[in-house]
Amino acid sequence: MASADLRKELDCSICLSIYTDPVTLRCGHNFCRLCIDQVLDTQKGAGVYSCPECREEFQERPALQRNITLCNIVESFRSAQPDQEETGVFCTYCIHSPVAAVMSCLMCDASLCDNHLRVHSKSPEHVLCDPTTSLENRKCSIHTELYKYYCTVDSACICVSCRLDGDHQGHKVETLDEASEKKKQKIRNDLQELITKTEETEKEVQRLQENKRKVHKKSSGVTERVTGLFRDLRRQLDDLEKRVLREVSRQEEQLSLALADFIQQLEIKKAELSRKMCHIEELCNMTDPLTVLQESHTGDLCDTEEGDKEDRERHDGRDLDVALISHTLHTGLSDIIAGVTGGCIIQEATDILLDINTAHNNLHISDDMQIVSRSDISQNRPQTPERFQRYPQVISRQSFSSGRHYWEVDVSKSERWGAGMCYPSIARKGEQSPIGDNNKSWCLLRYNNQCYVGHDNTEILLPDNVSSNRVGIYLDYEAGRLSFYDLCVPIRHLHTFTANFTSEPLHAALWVGEGSIKICGERSNQKM
Repeated sequence: MASADLRKELDCSICLSIYTDPVTLRCGHNFCRLCIDQVLDTQKGAGVYSCPECREEFQERPALQRNITLCNIVESFRSAQPDQEETGVFCTYCIHSPVAAVMSCLMCDASLCDNHLRVHSKSPEHVLCDPTTSLENRKCSIHTELYKYYCTVDSACICVSCRLDGDHQGHKVETLDEASEKKKQKIRNDLQELITKTEETEKEVQRLQENKRKVHKKSSGVTERVTGLFRDLRRQLDDLEKRVLREVSRQEEQLSLALADFIQQLEIKKAELSRKMCHIEELCNMTDPLTVLQESHTGDLCDTEEGDKEDRERHDGRDLDVALISHTLHTGLSDIIAGVTGGCIIQEATDILLDINTAHNNLHISDDMQIVSRSDISQNRPQTPERFQRYPQVISRQSFSSGRHYWEVDVSKSERWGAGMCYPSIARKGEQSPIGDNNKSWCLLRYNNQCYVGHDNTEILLPDNVSSNRVGIYLDYEAGRLSFYDLCVPIRHLHTFTANFTSEPLHAALWVGEGSIKICGERSNQKM
């Protein structure tokens, strides 16, 4: 009874469960911190707060003071009777008030509190276990005997009768403790594997989140630069439009003034001609011959016709100077394009040169070191350690150990070719020396009218062939990305390798199965 009464005093009046982190209001009443916080949150809109127990009102939200003494009492009570809160199993024999059970007897099918456990039978057949409400699950449904063994053949708990006379006779069995310990060990191993996988997954999530942040940061930077670029383009185009229109207006005004002056001259001349016409008509109408003959007449206009013709031709030939307007426009556009190219994400190309000291003897290298051709005639170069000896390959002089780089390869004169990158430590002879057939090279290949990508002796068939005459190659050393593009219209992404490029610098590498291929240039930008 005393335990039950104490239990009742430790119940929160809001949740009706034992206190969790008990706190006290100024009025002296105690509640779970979470419970009273939720109540006060609901009272916030009313403008006044009150105690749920005594209804005392507070103008401001009351401060919650942790009740250390009550907290210690609750902890002590929980320690003394932990099973009541966890299992909710009560003593079978305490019929007047519920008292938490501390053990259950499998023989008696009963649960016992501390008091009844003291007077309970101590004989071996009275098997005690943790408090439970499922005592029937601990007995054999056929023989109504307690489970004693575990049959490893049928994976089932069995009683003594099952082992001696039942279906499990002759089967390998273990005691429940032995079987339980083995299962626990397996579960522990599984748990450890799950913990390891969880940690690995967490690391992968963190890595991907970091990559996501980097992508967002990089995207923001590129977006800002592209937005600024187009903003500047619009401004420059607006300025160029105004400049070209001013040139058109200037020419129009100049022509208009000249034509207006010539029109005025012609109007004067027209008036003079009209006056002369009237005078001539008067002479023609005179009847006195003497008067007609004595009248002075300057009707010869031939002396002015040639000058008039020249003036007309001069003015008729005048028009807008479209060539000058076009020059202004094209010059302005060229300046804009030059400015854009200088600020582009990928800059102007610089040359990549092939290293003739690495070229196979059946490869001819052009004088400018940019074209490599397959030849049936040996070039008779010395067989040095750096020269490819088994396969027709060559690598570049330049190496890349940082930054972002882009170049193009013209494959219009070859049906069988390979282009990619490799470490300088790639084998120069033997079966593992082809680019793409080892872990020191990455390659885009074309043969048998199909395209492949290769690395570490693994080839992947691409769904589409290269449809243009050029292939673009882009390297981001720090990010560990090597990408290939078909430079058709529009440009098409073919494949991207990802790797950790930290052990060695990289060289451009070419394989020529037939014909010739050409390296067209390298572009780089450390700020992209």
